[in-house]
Amino acid sequence: MEEKPFTTAKLRKAFLGMLNMQLGLHRARRYPFHAAVELTDLQSETQTREQTSDLSLFGCHVETQKPFPPGTKVRIKITHRSESLEALGRVTFARPNAGMGILFTRIEPHDQLVLDKWIAELRD
Repeated sequence: MEEKPFTTAKLRKAFLGMLNMQLGLHRARRYPFHAAVELTDLQSETQTREQTSDLSLFGCHVETQKPFPPGTKVRIKITHRSESLEALGRVTFARPNAGMGILFTRIEPHDQLVLDKWIAELRD
């Protein structure tokens, strides 16, 4: 099987991806956001209750002393004021005694509306 050469576009995308990771850049703006969060590790069913420190259209940061390892698939429920949203996600990074980043991987339309509303309020 013949191996296809990298195109300029593929090289550029790979380079920008590595640069973003090194600089800590994200796909969407993050907003300070403090809310209660319930996390469940989908494999072990381990549950934890923590607090968010920021929120974006694609995920959030959860403050915790004992983060799940990167790659862990989770169910997340965020409650803020009288509303909540639920989503499936994946731990993208973890720092002991600091927290973990959660990328939303699946969110139902109703929950997406809640997320969009919170982000709109944070933008104002």
